[in-house]
Amino acid sequence: MATLLRGEVPVILQPAGTRQYTGAYCPPGVPFREVRRGPFDGKRDIVVRPDADGELPQHMTFGGGAVVYEYDGRDTKHRAVYRYAPRLSPSHHGVMDGVAEVYAEHARTKEGQ
Repeated sequence: MATLLRGEVPVILQPAGTRQYTGAYCPPGVPFREVRRGPFDGKRDIVVRPDADGELPQHMTFGGGAVVYEYDGRDTKHRAVYRYAPRLSPSHHGVMDGVAEVYAEHARTKEGQ
């Protein structure tokens, strides 16, 4: 990671936790574990700056706002942890429909063997 400037906090993006995925869209035939996965999970080359009150942003967005990660505190290395927020991500429904198609195709292929 690059050297941090004064006030910057390193960030790590993680899969959704219970708070983020409860009530999120999950199409039939798709294991619920797929709902937790965000497209940027594991990304570490991001930093945030606290606001004037010392608070970190509650949300980070990517893809023009299509993907949302929600602040979930700090880890043991003092990084800001942001978790994928499927309920807040406008792209989530479409992505999950695509995942459902992949699972359905895999099931059809498996039946045909």
